[in-house]
Amino acid sequence: MDKVIKGKELRLRELRRKVLIPTFTLTEVCDKGDPAAVKRSISGSKEREAFTYHLKPVVDPIEGAHRNHNLFPIVLSRDSIPWDLGALFILDRLEAETNPDMVTLKSLADDLGAFREWLDSHENPDYLLFSFPKLPLSRVTYRYRGSLKKRIEIGEIAASTAKRRMATVVSFYRWMIKEEFFQPTNDPWQERTYGLTLTNSYGGSFKKTVKSTDLQILASKADDPLDDTIQDDDKLRPLPLEEQKWVMEAADALGNGEMYLFILFMLLTGARIQTVGTLRVRHFIQANPAFSNGIAGQGQVFKLKAGPGTGIDTKRNKNKTLQIPKLLYEALHVYVISDRARRRREMAPGGDHLDQYFFLTQQGSPYYTAKAQSSGYDPNMVRRHHKNGGTVRQFLKERLIPFVQNRYDPKFKFRIHDLRATFGINQTDIQMSLVQAGVITLSKARSIVKELMLHTSSATTDKYLDYRKQMKMILAAINGHGDHVQGWIDRAMKGIENR
Repeated sequence: MDKVIKGKELRLRELRRKVLIPTFTLTEVCDKGDPAAVKRSISGSKEREAFTYHLKPVVDPIEGAHRNHNLFPIVLSRDSIPWDLGALFILDRLEAETNPDMVTLKSLADDLGAFREWLDSHENPDYLLFSFPKLPLSRVTYRYRGSLKKRIEIGEIAASTAKRRMATVVSFYRWMIKEEFFQPTNDPWQERTYGLTLTNSYGGSFKKTVKSTDLQILASKADDPLDDTIQDDDKLRPLPLEEQKWVMEAADALGNGEMYLFILFMLLTGARIQTVGTLRVRHFIQANPAFSNGIAGQGQVFKLKAGPGTGIDTKRNKNKTLQIPKLLYEALHVYVISDRARRRREMAPGGDHLDQYFFLTQQGSPYYTAKAQSSGYDPNMVRRHHKNGGTVRQFLKERLIPFVQNRYDPKFKFRIHDLRATFGINQTDIQMSLVQAGVITLSKARSIVKELMLHTSSATTDKYLDYRKQMKMILAAINGHGDHVQGWIDRAMKGIENR
């Protein structure tokens, strides 16, 4: 128990080693005579004298624009002072991207914050940062790797987290060496370069050169054939029909109409949370939209394009087409023109307009911030966090799941993306029943499920088609083995009784 408490305390300290600046403008020191100069004064104290300096915004030499960003991450030292090297590393990554992803930069800052916390736990952290003595295991990079592996062993962090943190630290040292902040007296790691031949989703092959170090932490996962999951970017658990009923009953009983529609949309379309969270008012304001026949043969659907240029985010910015059942579209239309929805839009940034987010909280905040908006700059931003579906996940954790646990199953758990796998299995069951009835071919069923799930690779679709059969085979094998074991145990018991 003490180890668990200490582990949680350490993780909290690591999280506090990073802050997000709502509005950030890159500046540089200049002479006071510069037309753009802004005067800054720092008052003195017993430890230092007061001084004054001048700065100005850095201007892009090509576009002539200021370098402004929202939610810029700053890594802090233990005494809450910005870590200069950490800030410069993140800034270098930011400057290298045309459309930087601030969520990715936040993840880098989290990893560097954890590394800085580890450094500061030692007597002389600034010396340790550049310590590369002759003995390899005494070098800072190997010592940090050893610390991460120890934390994996005692269950403080996941192997995948340790792997990512180590990779970030290696990138950080590569950058410091390249920028000539220091030159290690001995190699920070042993490195090898090798070529890989990879195959893309269209069957074409290409070669890629990869650099690997002996600091790499392996994060292989042991697959459990009985965990009822499907690997579709993540391990997803399709909910049985009974559990689907529990979820929808709970969403209805809790009285949050927006959450009910959000969950229902995912369950009936298979869309991911970032896609549903970035739907817009204009997509459902039409009273008489054009409906098409659904490819699954289940009545009419409204086809909605998603991806770059639509205002709706998709994974990896792929262009997709969502197929929304007619009845669901009509329910969404009724909601979007309601007074309840209008009041929320009036409270949202920008007010009530066609490009406003469809799903908003009672305070007018979006459930998810679109990538296009994240890459822009809002000088009035005051929040210090990314909108990435946390409102939905919090609703599940604090209200919906406890409701189901109290009423039906104390062990019930599920994650929001399990609804995507649930949609996939529901559609697979429908198509496979048509295959068994001779209405369509297996190839046609595969094509339909692939299109409905918006899969790039057919191999992922096959996991859904094989799911039921695989589980039946595994259970049959276990049950058959169990019958043999029971027979052996019965014979043993008879032998004991006879003796």
